[in-house]
Amino acid sequence: MTSTLHQTDHQLKTHVTDELRWWPDVDADHIGVAVTDGAVTLSGEVDSYPEKEAALAATFHVRGVTGVADQIIVKHRLGWHEDVDIARAAAEALKNTVVIPRGAVKVAVHLGRVTLSGSLAWNYQREAALRAVRHAPGVSFVQNDIEIKPKLPFAADQAKAKIRQALVRNAQVEADRVQVAVRGTAIELTGSVDTWHEFHEVGHAAWATPGVTSVINRLTVGS
Repeated sequence: MTSTLHQTDHQLKTHVTDELRWWPDVDADHIGVAVTDGAVTLSGEVDSYPEKEAALAATFHVRGVTGVADQIIVKHRLGWHEDVDIARAAAEALKNTVVIPRGAVKVAVHLGRVTLSGSLAWNYQREAALRAVRHAPGVSFVQNDIEIKPKLPFAADQAKAKIRQALVRNAQVEADRVQVAVRGTAIELTGSVDTWHEFHEVGHAAWATPGVTSVINRLTVGS
């Protein structure tokens, strides 16, 4: 590894550490940061699963980060919670989320790790289910296995054009650098973007396509 690359990694580590300290819902003093060739490793302990997610989001927010290895451990400061109590709280949170049909999502909990299953019509509902349960006391991880089963037909002939139009409307994404391919009812994205924020914006645009069941995001960041 060259000295220039060493310096770049050192600068990136500083930027990530500064970003973690900037986010109010992250206690940066308890999170370790290491960088190798642009890939960041986060370690240490946090008080809740939302704080862990916030630390990951903050890291991806930094320009130059090529990937993140998550080694953060959730250690709840209020002590251990029984799985049955976590399951009850998660089920109640889902019930109170208006965009999720009653009974559409099932919850399983093992040693604080929550698994969501079932089916929903849209990915935004799937994401809402994740947001609902991650704040339940005692949650250490959420595995989102909810399937997307659209109620609207998939218009394959319109999908590429609609996504392209959405990207053009988004001032933060250079649409010409993104290629869109349709694979059955799945959409595959290739090409490159400058930041992880753009990476996610393009993914959201693809998921907004009526009838889509999955999005394969193969975009590269920072190239």
